[in-house]
Amino acid sequence: MGHPFPLREIARQAGLSEATVDRVLNHRGGVRESTAQEVRRAIADLDRQRTQVRLSGRTFMVDIVVQAPERFTTAVRAALEAELPSLHPAVLRSRFHFRETGPAAEQAGTLDRIARRGSQGVILKAPDVPEVTAAVGRLTAAGIPVVTLVTDLPTSGRLAYVGIDDRAAGATAAYLTGQWLGDRPGHVLTSLSSGFFRNEEEREMGFRSVMRARHPQRTLVEIAEGQGLDATQYDLVRAALERDAEIRAVYSIGGGNDATLRAFADLGRECAVFVAHDLDHDNTRLLREHRLSAVLHHDLRQDMREACRHVMRAHGALPPAGPALPTAIQVVTPYNLPARRDD
Repeated sequence: MGHPFPLREIARQAGLSEATVDRVLNHRGGVRESTAQEVRRAIADLDRQRTQVRLSGRTFMVDIVVQAPERFTTAVRAALEAELPSLHPAVLRSRFHFRETGPAAEQAGTLDRIARRGSQGVILKAPDVPEVTAAVGRLTAAGIPVVTLVTDLPTSGRLAYVGIDDRAAGATAAYLTGQWLGDRPGHVLTSLSSGFFRNEEEREMGFRSVMRARHPQRTLVEIAEGQGLDATQYDLVRAALERDAEIRAVYSIGGGNDATLRAFADLGRECAVFVAHDLDHDNTRLLREHRLSAVLHHDLRQDMREACRHVMRAHGALPPAGPALPTAIQVVTPYNLPARRDD
């Protein structure tokens, strides 16, 4: 496990004691494999970040805590690391705590561990439930600023929220869906990963409000709790299609779009209009294949940059600024996809 980093720096990155890291690096035993993996991840993170920032100036250790499918957490990591050079006068070090799903108590436990060991800030995507809200309050009481990312916890005492106006996004999806369906009959499936994420709830409300106002004859069929994961999403969509032969369109609020399209295909059903969120690697491919009608996208790099700046302002590293505006919503179709790096 060769590396150029001091023991103390690896321990800080991993959130472990120097003695534990020393045992892992020197193969002395007495540590769990999961702990050894944390050390390896810390070294990999340090190596990746070292190539993108100058190790000078004031250094901040920020914890990125995200509950989301792998396709989104991969995008979060890439967005942050791409923005590191722009964050001067500070240098930012990041520890990542990613999970796809699980009990709220486990997420709260992660936040409490961060509060105990210390951090300069937390960037958080988590469900809006009492356990998480209370844990954010404990972080704030410990002097650790929390910035919510893409979904808010407005009663938690968090420092700021960065992301889009989700009601406006849902309304935009309803406008597009209604226009593209036109006079054709058909019901619309709305799909949430979980009813506990505030951003998804607000998107659904914006969508439902505009559909009721502009297309009151349309029936909306809701499914939820697929967690954006393909296996659970497929079962939920297939069951909905088997119950309702009139579903012709989809507004995917929470992801799992490959699985949704597979359920349509397996039942020999056409999806006439499909509006989704986020230009991740799955949705980019589905757009190129013309299997999605449009993706409502926002600049995740801008979100990560602004979240880090909120943390730096909280510590006086940057001058105060006014309230941040919501991130712009971009409507991406198969005909205006950003060019690939290899294009």
